[in-house]
Amino acid sequence: MISRSYTNLLDLASGNFPVMERERSSTSSRLLPRVMTVPGNVSEFDDDDDHSSEDNPSSVSSDRMIIVANRLPLKAERQNGSWSFTWDQDALYLQLKDGFPEDMEVLYVGSLSVDVEPREQEEVARILLEKFKCVPTFFPPDLRSKFYDGFCKRQLWPLFHYMLPFSPPDGGGGKRFDRSMWEAYVAANKLFFQRVIEVINPDDDFVWIHDYHLMVLPTFLRRRFNRIRMGFFLHSPFPSSEIYRSLPVREEILRSLLNSDLIGFHTFDYARHFLACCSRMLGLEYQSKRGYIGLEYYGRTVGIKIMPVGIDMGRIQSVMKCSEEEGNVMELKKRYEGKTVLLGIDDLDVFKGIDLKLLAMEEMLKQHPSWRGRAVLVQIVNPARGKGIDVEKTRGEIEESCGRINEEFGGGYYQPIVYIDTPMSITEVNAYYHIAECVVVTAVRDGMNLTPYEYIVCRQGGPKKSVLVASEFIGCSPSLSGAIRVNPWNVEATGEALNQALSMSDGEKQLRHEKHFRYVSTHDVAFWSRSFLQDLERICVDHFKKRCWGMGISFGFRVVALDPNFRKLSIPSIVSDYKRAKRRAILLDYDGTLMPQNSINKAPSQEVMDFLDALCEDEKNTVFIVSGRGRESLGEWFSPCKNVGIAAEHGYFLKWPGSEEWETCGQGTDFGWMQIVEPVMKQYTESTDGSSIEVKDSALVWQYRDADPGFGSLQSKEMLEHLESVLANEPVAVKSGHYIVEVKPQGVSKGSVSEKIFSSMGEDGKPADFVLCIGDDRSDEDMFEAIGNAMSKNLLCADALVFACTVGQKPSKAKYYLDDTMEVRSMLESLAEASEASNFSMRELDDAL
Repeated sequence: MISRSYTNLLDLASGNFPVMERERSSTSSRLLPRVMTVPGNVSEFDDDDDHSSEDNPSSVSSDRMIIVANRLPLKAERQNGSWSFTWDQDALYLQLKDGFPEDMEVLYVGSLSVDVEPREQEEVARILLEKFKCVPTFFPPDLRSKFYDGFCKRQLWPLFHYMLPFSPPDGGGGKRFDRSMWEAYVAANKLFFQRVIEVINPDDDFVWIHDYHLMVLPTFLRRRFNRIRMGFFLHSPFPSSEIYRSLPVREEILRSLLNSDLIGFHTFDYARHFLACCSRMLGLEYQSKRGYIGLEYYGRTVGIKIMPVGIDMGRIQSVMKCSEEEGNVMELKKRYEGKTVLLGIDDLDVFKGIDLKLLAMEEMLKQHPSWRGRAVLVQIVNPARGKGIDVEKTRGEIEESCGRINEEFGGGYYQPIVYIDTPMSITEVNAYYHIAECVVVTAVRDGMNLTPYEYIVCRQGGPKKSVLVASEFIGCSPSLSGAIRVNPWNVEATGEALNQALSMSDGEKQLRHEKHFRYVSTHDVAFWSRSFLQDLERICVDHFKKRCWGMGISFGFRVVALDPNFRKLSIPSIVSDYKRAKRRAILLDYDGTLMPQNSINKAPSQEVMDFLDALCEDEKNTVFIVSGRGRESLGEWFSPCKNVGIAAEHGYFLKWPGSEEWETCGQGTDFGWMQIVEPVMKQYTESTDGSSIEVKDSALVWQYRDADPGFGSLQSKEMLEHLESVLANEPVAVKSGHYIVEVKPQGVSKGSVSEKIFSSMGEDGKPADFVLCIGDDRSDEDMFEAIGNAMSKNLLCADALVFACTVGQKPSKAKYYLDDTMEVRSMLESLAEASEASNFSMRELDDAL
């Protein structure tokens, strides 16, 4: 029996929204005014003659960017019974527009940091849209807490920072994974979706979604608008597959992210972990070409963008002037006169490593007593963004460490740790940057952390020297090559790094500062947003040239994007053309076409043999099995069917219909290269659990279908490069396929043997006027291409009817597709029945004569 909660979740994901119906019905008259109303189409298929309205060319010519984030870049205050709103100049999402073209309109969709009464929501929405171009998302009672404090902060945030749920998030006897919180997360994402569709023009707008709060939003938008141009950027770390795979809704989130066109990460490590998860859990492999990384996902290329975010240089520089004008800098210089200041600025979060930083400071004072009375660590702690017992526990640990260290090493007016846990303005923070000789970041996991960047820019105003002690686990660490990188868990080494930073000469500090400033000043937030938009435009350039189908339910939904002429093969239509043909060529792949790829019994079923017999008995037909399998197994399996032709090992061996002899189609018979290849493959087999070698008469195949997907893929790429190098002067081709690496003679392919078959039929004076070619994998694309070559070489009738058909909806040179092997069999059975009916009619006519 399906639970009510699961049924509700399916409703949410499929577009029904019962969770919110009561709230929506009560406020239906107060909906946000629409900028553009788009009907949208939720049908499963998008036919040529009936394009959904959201995909038709728009009358609006200018592009627009819709930025969707959990929070709007606004500050809200309640004054004298009315609302006052101002821009939050420090909000990253507001700063993004600096990288967009000047004429690009920017809309913001998100929630406010305060609750607005239902009776005021319509008026607030109107004001924000008119004055700020902001579209607010209002949460019903209890949903915000379950969504943000619940699933986001208790499930995703710890997991993405490598903390497994060994105990319930609340520390009590609750569940380690609370499905009601997941449902709230889905419901909240659905609310953001409702706001987006009220203002979107999908033909001209770009949508840029930000961070882990909205990871299932891409599925809702892609379901409604198949060709929407949509990017996603994750501002947190993405964990390794071993951590991520523990999430019960792992595939739902992965598949939803893949409904974006471009997915951004701060570092290669985060992107690498995401790609590994796609490989291990979804069986997807990425391709890297000309510096771009892409995942082929049902005909769409999902781009992977790796670029750390920058800071708003103009904003920081203007704040620097304010700090100096207000006298903050002079006041702090006087307060810490004669002291060397180290500075830490962190949120109150268990992953920021504040306690580790304090322990490192303690270690430095123990090992280097000369700094006692001289070195001061000013630790500014911003308010926690989440709630829970871990926040209070972290606060207690910090305060205990501060008290202990100050008691042991302090005295008089000197305190080695200055702990500030009250909110500070950016002007006050910048004043501390001015006086700090070193900034220390010891986070154990952090998506980016822009504190070092801000410090570098502030120190450019003088003195132009700075030192950074940075954790190797933060996103900005790879970009700061002049920083002293530390493993914060190694307290002793971090203590030594602090001493190194304080003891560094002014000349070296200046050199490191100049190196960092060159990078930070040229890779600011405008550069970052401009680069992301350019890549999003590039990857979406062919959106409206493709034919799109929406497939799947719930979070299994995806869009299949294919050539406009690619369509499903109509069985009645091909049967009709089949009956009219006089000379037919039928070329059939075996694995994945006649028999399922994962079939335990690899031999053909009796059903397959029956319709092959019927097809071969028709004198108008020339039927071939064209396979990569060896000739021994194919010859044995199809021996009962005397009139079927067999092209084994991709056509190296060929047996004509009615013949028992095999002929070779290769250019030579020297297989000495196998003595080079086999030891290499054996070495990789021994070191790759689950892999195996298939030895054929003409080829060697290394298979890793049963190996670990990530390691197998890595090994296959390395083996491919190695074999291409050692076989450079041998007459062979080294190819990679679906979980295989194959070495075979040059000039051998399913395409070349197909042309040979067509040529032979033409030489007999009976060129084919009907061609049916069916296959399912990369090697079969050669067959489809060969048909076009045969037409240009006049090997077929000028008016020949050609049906190149692939199995499954995927990018292909074939014009047609059938969904699976069952449909292939059904179609071939229909053709066999037509042949049998024709033969029966001919026999009746002969008997009558």
